[in-house]
Amino acid sequence: MTDYVGVIGEALVDVVLSDTATPRVHVGGSPLNVAVGLARLGENVLFAGRYGHDDYGAMVREHLDRNGVNAVLDPDGLPTSVATARLDPTGVAHYEFDLDWSLPDPDETARLVRAVLDRDGMARTLKHLHTGSIATMLEPGASTVMELLTTLEPDVTLSYDPNCRPSIVPDRTTARRRAEESVAFADIVHASDEDLAWLYPDRALEDVIVEWQRIEPAMVVVTRGETSLLCATAAGLTEHPVTPVEVADTVGAGDSFTAALLVALKDRGLLGAENREALRNISPEDTAAVLAYAARAAAITSSRLGADPPTRGELG
Repeated sequence: MTDYVGVIGEALVDVVLSDTATPRVHVGGSPLNVAVGLARLGENVLFAGRYGHDDYGAMVREHLDRNGVNAVLDPDGLPTSVATARLDPTGVAHYEFDLDWSLPDPDETARLVRAVLDRDGMARTLKHLHTGSIATMLEPGASTVMELLTTLEPDVTLSYDPNCRPSIVPDRTTARRRAEESVAFADIVHASDEDLAWLYPDRALEDVIVEWQRIEPAMVVVTRGETSLLCATAAGLTEHPVTPVEVADTVGAGDSFTAALLVALKDRGLLGAENREALRNISPEDTAAVLAYAARAAAITSSRLGADPPTRGELG
């Protein structure tokens, strides 16, 4: 039996602008970046996200194929989504979007996933599913994603990254409600300090992630740029260092963190519904180890231009 990790969410093209360089075009989208990061770390990956039958869509499909990610959906008749990332002088990206987020209905999307798993009569099983970002916030696709989470939760472990985009979902109350609904499904949550500061402007990060962990997840991690990581598990709240690096830009760094975190957990036998109880009881030592691995992946991505996650060989 071959285990697969699934990712559901947006695929798009990043057009990266700065005051010091010519514009660059990269395939991106937070969930797509996670899918590529997982594949580069040696996982078998399914990706369910829409893209158009256009030049940018061809770039998306070629990028998935080149990195060994199995695309669940074929291109459709809508334009491929575009994110314009403007880099500030420190290399931090600020985004504007022109996108569509839609999926086939939940039953059809689930059928397409099963079709890939059952292809060629080989025995494949979906071990874990990751989602987040625009995919869980923007209609009409968000409702499909939430229904799929309801259907799949008994059979897989789930991870979630809110990756909030106020320019797309500006209603903070709506975004907060959907984030909390998603956290209630998730076994693993990774958020940035910017996500939580926007969702809960009057609350301390520490209080938010402890409260989120008590809702359902085994692990809630918040990354804080170059400062440190905070992680809430059943063992309590802990702080962990980041890996120092000279930053080229931060595009995709958080997604590389998520991918490496999931791989490190899977390597320890902590992903999959049958391992949910073990994940809930993760030791402080394993927590520190998986966070260090994920932090190294984020640092490598930050050290080079664009969403360019590391391979397993680069991480050691």
